[in-house]
Amino acid sequence: MPTDDVPETLHVTTDEQLRAVSNLTRHRIMAVLRFEPATITQIAERVGLAKGSSSYHVRLLERAGLVKVVRTRKVRGVTERYYAMAARAIVLPDPGEGGPDVLMRHAVADLEAAPADGERHVRMAHLRLTEEQFAELGARLEALADEYRELSDPSLPDASLVFALFHPTPREQAEGGAK
Repeated sequence: MPTDDVPETLHVTTDEQLRAVSNLTRHRIMAVLRFEPATITQIAERVGLAKGSSSYHVRLLERAGLVKVVRTRKVRGVTERYYAMAARAIVLPDPGEGGPDVLMRHAVADLEAAPADGERHVRMAHLRLTEEQFAELGARLEALADEYRELSDPSLPDASLVFALFHPTPREQAEGGAK
């Protein structure tokens, strides 16, 4: 699929789009389509779904504008559609205070579903940074992720990178003011 005509980012702005990406199965379908187009049958096989379920979820993603048909071909009188992501990256809205972060929920679910005997690099670090250091670290992490995304080869196995750099709720607020 030529990547020249694919927008760099698509911002999730509608309730329909948010509902579409909030579903773990659809998240996994989008992961299949991340690097190369696939048919409903190929998607079903890779995600472990029945073709009917795969078709249902892809239709919802297509209606929300998150995936699109990029080519078709006739196979024994049937039109086979190849779907791909509508953009290289999907940008989710800020969940707002106390809202569930869809991306992190899906990342944890994917991590839990990954083979336990596979190589993993999981780390949590608590840092104390100035605002300048915080901004610099965020920019460096994003640049590193972008650098490796450019190096991605669709013929290689998937690897997921997820990071979250944030200021946690202040202790006094988290305790609800109770002493």
